[in-house]
Amino acid sequence: MRFQQLSELLGYVATCRIEMAQLYSRLQTEADSTRVKMMLEYFQQHQKGVAEKLENYIDEAPKRVLDTWYKDITFEDFIKRCQETVLTANMSEEDVLELHLDLDNRLIELLNKTAENSSSSEITGALNDLVRVEKIQQQRLVHSSIRMDDM
Repeated sequence: MRFQQLSELLGYVATCRIEMAQLYSRLQTEADSTRVKMMLEYFQQHQKGVAEKLENYIDEAPKRVLDTWYKDITFEDFIKRCQETVLTANMSEEDVLELHLDLDNRLIELLNKTAENSSSSEITGALNDLVRVEKIQQQRLVHSSIRMDDM
């Protein structure tokens, strides 16, 4: 994918979060373990929440920020990656967490790369704030997942 405006990129990241939720829903129906199913349900709800917050950010962000143009921001077909991802029915909590962190880190890196290629300090700051929030949410999700193991 090639992005020209920040609004396109942020909209795509929100769509990718929804696609991750759909992936987790699909995996949940295929999983054998009750604990894995609980984890996938939790991840699914988390991704829907993250997508909603990102969409709210897009709605509230200044137009001049969203209309920022970029030359060389490209990204893999993340949606295809989610649609083609398969785990076996005996997937473990570790498998699910590893998959989630891989996908999540790809999206965080896209935002980080965009921040590094921004010409305005205002936009760089806004994107760095988004990256910081994404990383905090990721840490919380991992901690919650670990606490699930203690149940």
